[in-house]
Amino acid sequence: MGEDIHAGRRGREARRAARAQRGAASIPYITRNIPLTEVLTTEGLEIIERNAETILQEVGIDFRDYPSALALLKDAGCDVKGERVRFPRGLARALCATVPADYVQHARNPARSVHIGGKDTVFAPVYGSPFVHDIDKGRRYGTIEDFRNFVKLAYQSPFMHHSGGTVCEPVDLPVNKRHLEMVYAHMRWSDKPFMGSVTHPERAQDTVNLAAILFGEEFVRDNTVCTSLINANSPMVWDNTMLGAAEVYARNNQATIITPFILSGAMSPVTVAGTLAQVLAEVLAGVAFTQLVRPGAPAIFGTFVSTLSMQSGAPTFGTPEAALAIYGAAQLARRMNMPFRTGGSLCASKLPDAQAAYESAQTLVPTLHAGANFVLHAAGWLEGGLASSYEKFVMDCDQLGMMHVLAKGIDLSENGQGMEAFREVAPGGHFLGCGHTQANFETAFYRSFIADNNSVEQWEAEGGLDAAQRANRVWKKALADYEAPPIDPGLDEALRDYIERRKASMPDATH
Repeated sequence: MGEDIHAGRRGREARRAARAQRGAASIPYITRNIPLTEVLTTEGLEIIERNAETILQEVGIDFRDYPSALALLKDAGCDVKGERVRFPRGLARALCATVPADYVQHARNPARSVHIGGKDTVFAPVYGSPFVHDIDKGRRYGTIEDFRNFVKLAYQSPFMHHSGGTVCEPVDLPVNKRHLEMVYAHMRWSDKPFMGSVTHPERAQDTVNLAAILFGEEFVRDNTVCTSLINANSPMVWDNTMLGAAEVYARNNQATIITPFILSGAMSPVTVAGTLAQVLAEVLAGVAFTQLVRPGAPAIFGTFVSTLSMQSGAPTFGTPEAALAIYGAAQLARRMNMPFRTGGSLCASKLPDAQAAYESAQTLVPTLHAGANFVLHAAGWLEGGLASSYEKFVMDCDQLGMMHVLAKGIDLSENGQGMEAFREVAPGGHFLGCGHTQANFETAFYRSFIADNNSVEQWEAEGGLDAAQRANRVWKKALADYEAPPIDPGLDEALRDYIERRKASMPDATH
C-alpha cells in the first residue's frame, strides 16, 4: 500500500513537472485576443497630458551631473538653468515622435526572439533583488550561483519569454565586475532575450560589446538584441548613472525602458491622476533625451507605480489605486504610440504565502488587461522586491501559464462551439465520455503544476504539502534536470576571453 502511494506520488510529480515544461519552444510570447480595459475617457487623458506639459514647462526636470544631456536639451530648445530643464509645451512629445511603435528583440535562438509592442505581451523575471529566499535556507544575500539558477529556471519555463536582467544581485562578486558574469549567464545558460547592465556607462558598453561578440558587430548595429531598464529618480530627477547607461544603449540602437519608479504618497502625489501626470512628464523627458542621442532608438514607456501605507510609510502592493494607475498609464502610452511596460507579480509579503498570492494576482491581472507589452517582475518577486524567491518564482510561472490561456479569449471555432457534444449527449446525460470531450480533454482546461485538487485523504497521504512546499520540489527538480542550450564553442571562448581581460584591467571595487 505504501509503495503504491509513493509510486502514485512520483507519477503525479512527473506529470506536474512535464506540464511545467510543456511547449517551451512553442510559446515565444503572448498575443492578446481580449479587449483592453480602459479607465480614462479622452477628456480625462487630455487633462493628464495637459498637466504633464505644465510640469515640464513650469516645474521642470533635473538632469543631474550630466552636462552632455543638458547641452543636447538646450540645443533642442529647452530652457536650462543649472541642472533644471524646462520644456516648452509640446517639445518633449515632438521629440518622442521618432520612437518606433514596436520592435523585435532578437535572441541568440531566433525561435525565442520577441516582438515588443502592439497586442503582444512578454514576461520577464524579477529584477534587482539583493536577497534571495527559499523555504529551506530562508532569506540570505544573493550569489552568482543563485543568479545562474534563476536564469536556468526562466529558461526552462515555457511561460517566461525573456531571461530578464538582474534576477538577483550576486553580492559575492566585486561590484565593478559582477555585471560581466551576469550578462554572460544570460548569454550562456539561456538562449532567450536578455537585459543589460545599467549601473555605469562602461558596464552598459560592456553589455553591447559582449552582444557584438555573440551576435556579430554588424547584426548589433542594425538590430535590437538588448532591452535595458532605465529608472527615473522620482520625483522629477534623471541622474547621471541612468542617463549614462541610456545614452550608451540609445547610441548603439539598443532598447531602453524609460521608467519612473514611484511609490505614491512619497515619490508622487497621493492621487492617481496626479501620479499619472508625473509619470508622463518623467517619461517624456527621459525618452526625449534618448531620441536626441539617436532618433529612432527603441524605447518603452515604462511605469512602476505602487502605494504606501499612510500609517507606517511601508510600500503596499496589489492595491486598487495601483491597478488604476496601471490602466491609466497604458492608455497614455498608447496615445504616444509607444510600447508599454508595467506590473508583474508584486507583493509585500515576506513569504510565498496567501498575502503574496493575493497581492500578486491583483497586480498581474490588471497588467494583462491593461495591455502591457513588457512585464518585468513577472515571477519571483517577494518582500517588496528585496528578495527573489525560488518557490514564488515557480508559483508565479504557474499563474503566467493561466494568463496565456486567458489572453487567447473565447474559442469560437467549430470545435470551440461544441455543438458536436450537444448532438451526442441527451438531456440528463453527462459529457465526460462523449467524443468531443475525449478529443479535447488534454487541452480543454489549464492544468496547474502547483495546485492540489485531490481529496483530503490523498493530499494527506502525499505529505499534506502546501503550495510553497510543492513549488520547492518543482524548482529543485527543474534545476536537477536542466540542460544548457548549445552554443558555438568559439563564441563561448570569445565571450570568456573578453570577460577575463576586462576583469584583469581593473582592481576589485566594493561600491
